[in-house]
Amino acid sequence: MAGGWARDGAVSEQIEASISDELARLKSRPAPVGESLTHCADCEEPIPEPRRKAIPGVKLCIECQQDRDTVYSARGGINRRGSKDSQLK
Repeated sequence: MAGGWARDGAVSEQIEASISDELARLKSRPAPVGESLTHCADCEEPIPEPRRKAIPGVKLCIECQQDRDTVYSARGGINRRGSKDSQLK
């Protein structure tokens, strides 16, 4: 599928490498530790027991955690893969 000077499978390798990089970044994020709170640290609503059991050390209710997860944070960096599309942006 790759065209030009790229060898066959080069595009798939780039996609797999990007996915691996992102998974490694997500795994490196610190996980909650300690005892779970009974009430959300942000809105003070009760945190359901099943959530506290499923995620040890949870500090936020589901709604507040979703709000934090959806906050956009720009990630800068260099284009180490050399994709022409990303160089044109």
